[in-house]
Amino acid sequence: MDIGKNILLKTLSFFFLISSSTFSQKKIIKKVTSTTKEIAIFTKGLDDLVLENSTSEFIEILLYAEDPNKQHIVIQEKSIKTDIKFKIPVFKREEAVFRKYITKRLKRASVIIKIPKNKEVSIFGEHINISSKSYNGNLTVLIEKGIVKLDTIQQNVVLKMYEGNLFGVLKQSNLTITSKIGKIKIDTVFYKKKYEENRMDTGKKTSITTLKGNIFLTHQ
Repeated sequence: MDIGKNILLKTLSFFFLISSSTFSQKKIIKKVTSTTKEIAIFTKGLDDLVLENSTSEFIEILLYAEDPNKQHIVIQEKSIKTDIKFKIPVFKREEAVFRKYITKRLKRASVIIKIPKNKEVSIFGEHINISSKSYNGNLTVLIEKGIVKLDTIQQNVVLKMYEGNLFGVLKQSNLTITSKIGKIKIDTVFYKKKYEENRMDTGKKTSITTLKGNIFLTHQ
């Protein structure tokens, strides 16, 4: 009986040691300047992305990962746009044998990106959670699945996703929403499949297209 208890305690201790180290992350910061109007962010390898307004002329990238490295942040400035990509290594702990003991999706890496206002930002990804801290520039989000929080929508927004949840606050914007299966809630009212709002006092547009996504928006 004592031998069985010792084996169990050792097994549990090993599991919690690996589990706690899996979720420990370190930070690396990279700053760059860009003369291009467009910024494209490719989120492969990330779990979470936070977009903020930069208070300087720099694009500032704060990468949180188990073993972050400046080489994991790849920046390519082209003639009209700047690409930001990430090369996040896959850890051996994420093998199937270990994954079967974990019900929560393992955290690989997350990033905070601060971009000067009025840049046109496009975000591309598969399963990714995105939080925009009221970014003051045109924003395009094209993802398969995730939770998207836009805070207060400042300028034009185009969002397309297969499924997930979107939250945001509208600030004088023309609005077009299509969700074939998901919920559409504007303020306190639910709508089915489509919702449109046309305004004469602004040229700003918010366009949201999703198959199974749920949309929750309120007016400022």
